[in-house]
Amino acid sequence: MTSHDDLLLTLDQKVAPGHTALVVVDVQNDFVAEGGFFDQAGGDVATIQTMIPSLLRLIEHARRAGVLVVFIRAIYDPQDHSGPMIERNRRRCLEIPRCITGSWGAEFYKVEPAPDEPIVIKHRYSAFMGTGLDVLLKQRGIRSLLMTGVATDVCVESTTRDGYFLDYYVTAVADCCGAAREDYHRQALDRLERDFGGVTTSAQVIETWERLRARPPA
Repeated sequence: MTSHDDLLLTLDQKVAPGHTALVVVDVQNDFVAEGGFFDQAGGDVATIQTMIPSLLRLIEHARRAGVLVVFIRAIYDPQDHSGPMIERNRRRCLEIPRCITGSWGAEFYKVEPAPDEPIVIKHRYSAFMGTGLDVLLKQRGIRSLLMTGVATDVCVESTTRDGYFLDYYVTAVADCCGAAREDYHRQALDRLERDFGGVTTSAQVIETWERLRARPPA
């Protein structure tokens, strides 16, 4: 059990580089680029793309601050589909292939992991489901997650919820997430802030890192 003296209550505490990871969820062509799955299915990829400059800036500042950056890549090959997944796709008439191994759609969109930054492959909405993400984070001493990526209301939200259930502090970075519709994005952020963790902006996080770096050692 965590003692009350060990709580992370402020943004300064929640983004402190020694125990924080920036999690970049599914920023892939099929979910962000024109011609990808979301675009073919009628999603508003133009709105999603507006968050990319903020995300790139946040990733760069995370690296400068010494924050672990973890990239999540969705792979939905046919053998990865469960019966419920197939049923959902058929019911929604969304049987367009997406995020197939080796495909253009599975490639990252404008984000590029550094050689030493982990890439976690997932086959479900949550990046914790059936992956080694929890072990990876615990091995690095991570207690707090900054959540970014696509889609705010599906894979980002699912990963954030599971992170909270696994006792991580979770904070969504509002301007570094995107969804197929703007109202889905806003509603998801409202749910996350109400029930699971905080919501902040990239500017607030970057300002905090810079202030922490400028602080003289105790």
